[in-house]
Amino acid sequence: STQSTWGPDMGILLGIQFLNCSIAYYEVTKAGDAVAALKASLKPMATVKRDGKFQTLHAALLVPGDLVLLASGAAIPADCLINEGQIDVDQSALTGESLPVTLYKGDSAKMGSTVTRGEVHATVDCTGKNTFFGKTASLLQEDGGMGNLQKLLMTIMMVLVVLSFTLCGIALAYLIKEGEPFRDALSFMVVLLVASIPIAIEIVVTTTLATGSRFLSKKGAIVTRLAAIEDMAGMTILCSDKTGTLTLNKMVIQEETPLYVEGENQFKLLLYAAMAAKYTEPARDALDTLVLSKADLSQLKDIKQIDYMPFDPTVKRTEGTIQLPNGTVFKTTKGAPQIILKLIHDEKIKKQMEADVQRLGVRGIRSLAVAKTNESGEWYMVGLLTFLDPPRPDTRYTIEKANTFGVEVKMITGDHLLIAKETARVLGMGTVIHDSSNLPKLDESGHPPKDLFKTHGDTVLNANGFAQVFPEHKFLIVETLRQLGHKVGMTGDGVNDAPALKRADVGVAVEGATDAARAAADIVLTQPGLSTIVDGLIISREIFQRMKNFLTYRIAATLQLLVFFFIAVLALHPEQYMPAQLPPTWTDPDWPRFFHMPVLMLMLITLLNDGALLSIGYDHVKPSAQPDKWNLPALFFVSGVLAFVALISSLLLLWAALDSWNPHGLFGMFGLSGLTYGQITTMVYLKVAVSDFLTLFSSRTDDWFWTVRPSPLLMIAFIVATTTSTILACSWPLSYPDKIETIGLLRHVPRTLAIWVWGYCLLFWFVQDAAKVFTCAAMHKFNLFNVNAHVGKMTEAELRHVLIEHANKGEQQALLTQGGTQYGTH
Repeated sequence: STQSTWGPDMGILLGIQFLNCSIAYYEVTKAGDAVAALKASLKPMATVKRDGKFQTLHAALLVPGDLVLLASGAAIPADCLINEGQIDVDQSALTGESLPVTLYKGDSAKMGSTVTRGEVHATVDCTGKNTFFGKTASLLQEDGGMGNLQKLLMTIMMVLVVLSFTLCGIALAYLIKEGEPFRDALSFMVVLLVASIPIAIEIVVTTTLATGSRFLSKKGAIVTRLAAIEDMAGMTILCSDKTGTLTLNKMVIQEETPLYVEGENQFKLLLYAAMAAKYTEPARDALDTLVLSKADLSQLKDIKQIDYMPFDPTVKRTEGTIQLPNGTVFKTTKGAPQIILKLIHDEKIKKQMEADVQRLGVRGIRSLAVAKTNESGEWYMVGLLTFLDPPRPDTRYTIEKANTFGVEVKMITGDHLLIAKETARVLGMGTVIHDSSNLPKLDESGHPPKDLFKTHGDTVLNANGFAQVFPEHKFLIVETLRQLGHKVGMTGDGVNDAPALKRADVGVAVEGATDAARAAADIVLTQPGLSTIVDGLIISREIFQRMKNFLTYRIAATLQLLVFFFIAVLALHPEQYMPAQLPPTWTDPDWPRFFHMPVLMLMLITLLNDGALLSIGYDHVKPSAQPDKWNLPALFFVSGVLAFVALISSLLLLWAALDSWNPHGLFGMFGLSGLTYGQITTMVYLKVAVSDFLTLFSSRTDDWFWTVRPSPLLMIAFIVATTTSTILACSWPLSYPDKIETIGLLRHVPRTLAIWVWGYCLLFWFVQDAAKVFTCAAMHKFNLFNVNAHVGKMTEAELRHVLIEHANKGEQQALLTQGGTQYGTH
């Protein structure tokens, strides 16, 4: 019978290992997917001057110093310095901002950007991995190391494995020393190891996470890395991209419309702006789209555009010549305020308009100036159209809700500093917004500088957001916060966000994200905005609680089983309790020298209870109001208390059963005297199986077990597992597996043993639960194992408030003069 157990045992172990291998396969390939998607987004052709003439070559052949032609529609093949002239560049792949930026002589055009207007010659400065885009790719390949959940499970496994091998090794040596056959002793100890070491711990945890991922998918969040759910439960800071995540990523005309001519209004101003565009054709750029989508173009059906001057980088405005039905001819123009001001000669209007632009600029509101000519052909200012990428309707509420759950939201954007400040002010995020000048940079080798938390910790931690940042800045912000001990979430949608998404504990690709961002992210949203993330917070904390409950139970179950058999082997010797004379009708052989259980019974306990535990993924739990964090000493201590009570009850029952032939013993007092050894073996099997599962109910909460109602599925699993164990214990035929007598509890008098065992288990379950409640209360009262420490609490140095001067001189003027749209409007 000993030999017959090797085949099934080996099959079970191999099956578990194959499951664990297949679970990890998806994780291994994710980094490669992210890099592949990033490389696929590059356009590798360049127009470069070689041998005295321009020719088209693969961008990989470029070297620093090459002269390249950057023309409208061309992808910038490397980091290049512009030699002469100016171009408008779409940097959305780098900064995430949809409006083009104007670059002048000496400015650096970054690889990964696209020229939208103009044509210049430029000199290649950096190529390949040394470009901003190349650094993004290298950052994606940074090794993040072992995940937090893997470390936790590995630590628990190592503690239990070392303990199991130690105790089993001592017991094995003792059995051999006492003359037990080596093969029998080894067989029992190997199976005890299998039963005590929670080999299936990762399967149950993964199943719980997978169940949670299905809940999240119903809320619009697709999980691509299961362990990210556990990370999200402990997330303390969420770094959010602005454009498209906090805002609509859609410029919207604002109601505020400064006017400089009496009798005009926004309705007419929009018509004048439309006249300065090709209003009969599809919009040519973002600002034309903005104007033409808002203006009532039906009002222009009777007028005629007899001439049109398109946008030119040297002029920075568009102009239309209009003829009315009565023959009147005039011109309208739209463009950047500082450009249109040059056409105006009324000093009073110029001063008023400059004041309005500055006032709007402080709030981050962009302006588009509209002017027209009078009868004598002189230009006069009509008014300013104001526009803004407004916050999503639910963003402010979502941020407030995240704050109530202990998660701080920081804004990280490539947009201008003042625009970022206005967005943060409207959303109630604070106004401590820094630009990239205060942020660290990668070293020459492309790696993060050492000790980021020392050099930039205070700056990053105390800021409400960052503006005008590039991909490496986002990556380093996340890295700094992680070095400070925070669990960091990062949202993004573009290639520029991919390194930070991968480095963050929880990378979230928002709706409409690029393939590179999705491949680097842990969670992909299918609905716009941040509201799905808050739903995810709640669900992830429920899942965390389920995992914590399971691990508490699993540690307790391992300890009680392992230590019970260790003490039973060493201290309780059945042959010493065997009655001197058995009834003549009994065929009970000699009782063994040491107590141990048949291999089959141990495997049944493990398979039935661990199999039923898969239902814990659907259990009812109370999510934490603050970010969750693992506290292994506290976890082991509570598990130890649960295991201790169960252990004492098992040892007490075994001793009383062995002593049942003593007329003055405990069993004799209840009329249960004279048990056969087979009954004792089966009774202990039933007791361990039932109390093992009851321990789970005590593990589900720090309070009394009845305060959290179990899910129907868990109850069904409990009923199936314990009923199966009870039926087996009652009907087990008289047999001698592993030379140990076993017999069903209903096959011999007294036939009420199963009822007594159940009553005994339930009684000690209440004792066990009371001990747990007392232990948890004492831990919180005396702050044992630092259980009262707030998860988000930082060290004293990190909590220091730094006075940050955020109204730097010149910001307002910078907003007016630096490029931000194709017109330079702000």
